[in-house]
Amino acid sequence: MAHDEELAHRVRELLGAEHGLTEQRMFGGLAFLLDGNMAVAVSTRGLLVRVGAEAVQEALAKPGAEEMKMGQRVMRGWIRVQPHALSSKRQLEPWVRRGARFARTLAPKA
Repeated sequence: MAHDEELAHRVRELLGAEHGLTEQRMFGGLAFLLDGNMAVAVSTRGLLVRVGAEAVQEALAKPGAEEMKMGQRVMRGWIRVQPHALSSKRQLEPWVRRGARFARTLAPKA
């Protein structure tokens, strides 16, 4: 499965201090999970961010954000951020933190 290794490295740097951090290949990329719940995933098409269903519309107003689709199905509670909107730490960090915050609202998975 292909993913942007440079972007994955940058995400690792941001999440490195998080307890319960694991990585898993999924969705055609590399997912970052906190206590078993996916927070973000890196692919060649950008960053998949778990924001929660209530926050999707607000997140879509940000530069580079779009609905996350798997085939024709919209993934409720998720958005994709295009690579051009992730080029700096200042652009990337809020998205990664947002996904991590949401993942921490979920019960840990065994």
